[in-house]
Amino acid sequence: MTIATDNGLSVLDGGQLRLLRAIDAVFLSFADRWDVPEFRYPHLVRSQDLDKFDYYDNFPHLGLAAARLDPARLGAALAEAQRPVDRIPTEVMEPSAFALPSAACYAIYADLAGSTLPADGTMRCTVATCFRNEDHYDGLQRLHGFSMREIVCIGPEERAKQHLARAKEAVTALCAELGLEVKLAVATDPFFDRNSGKAKMQKLFPVKEEFVVDGLAIGSVNYHRNFFGERCAIQAGGDTAHTSCLAFGLERWVHTLTERFGSTDAALSAVEGLG
Repeated sequence: MTIATDNGLSVLDGGQLRLLRAIDAVFLSFADRWDVPEFRYPHLVRSQDLDKFDYYDNFPHLGLAAARLDPARLGAALAEAQRPVDRIPTEVMEPSAFALPSAACYAIYADLAGSTLPADGTMRCTVATCFRNEDHYDGLQRLHGFSMREIVCIGPEERAKQHLARAKEAVTALCAELGLEVKLAVATDPFFDRNSGKAKMQKLFPVKEEFVVDGLAIGSVNYHRNFFGERCAIQAGGDTAHTSCLAFGLERWVHTLTERFGSTDAALSAVEGLG
């Protein structure tokens, strides 16, 4: 059973963890089928990289920093505090050069910064623990820290768009096989200021569409155009690279599948029985 608290921290039991790994293996099979290599990136992202992506301007409410504590000031503060402390005072924290990422793909663009890719670009798959400073939390449906699997395309415009089309087809077929009634809904742009020119282009080609089951977004396809290619100086095919990604919230899939099949064991059997 999941032990949930009001601060977005939940525990996956053995059955839920097996289900999470099983559905993630299905997503990894997409990457294998599409010949996408898997990478594992650092758990932290540089603050300057997020700032390069306008993250702190557009999403200051989601940001979480990884701050170093000054031992001397910490010791003095703890000596005067009631123990155990429930909050570490800000005055003992050093300015932070690192942040907790809210999406897995940021590290990919930062890693490829300044590179010239092959003419048809490249693809990468990764998983990361992501963090969001939400205004509320709700069990496995909305967590402070959660697992995100992404399959990312970095390349010419047409290849980036082709990745989106293929991804939507694959996820829709998967949901049908699992008996999930999924809707593809246009969502708020996660990378651009809503008032920017790039955001207004969303009306011509949606930049984010979510796979929604019973009101919960369990995954998304995202088209960033050449935003990250420009900010990171990534070239592909003689032009600035476009990027797109397929993303899954793994704990949300555990919740959704358990609701669909009535128990974790039944959901696990259904996932393991996929053809």
